[in-house]
Amino acid sequence: MDVKEAVLAGLKELIVPELQIMKQSQAEVKTTLALTNKRLDDMNAHLVDQSRRIDEVNKRIHETNKRIDQVNTDLTRRIEKVNADLIMRIDKVSIDLIMRNDETNRGLSRLYEVIVRREEHTFLAERVARLEQAVEDMKRHQAA
Repeated sequence: MDVKEAVLAGLKELIVPELQIMKQSQAEVKTTLALTNKRLDDMNAHLVDQSRRIDEVNKRIHETNKRIDQVNTDLTRRIEKVNADLIMRIDKVSIDLIMRNDETNRGLSRLYEVIVRREEHTFLAERVARLEQAVEDMKRHQAA
């Protein structure tokens, strides 16, 4: 049995250190795998937290968009109301201006009539004066 024990002892000397190295490597791999899994779990938790925060931000953005849409609707209504009011005022001013323009035109027509009559009056007064002068000349000429 010496040979068997010697072969067994020889194999133990060769294989046992290799097995120890393999066991140590396996333990390191398990440790590294455990650390990697822990990091993946941490990253997953971080991603879940980020996803939750993104969902909250999206909700706030959605609410803000609703408020912006409401403000936009309100402003559009106000602008339309102001436009209608301005159009009404402009129409009223236009009608007033047209009426005043008509009054001004009537006044100018009257003024033109007065000016023309004065010119005609002056012309007629000169003509009457010349006719009176002619009648006097005729009377003097007849009396002489």
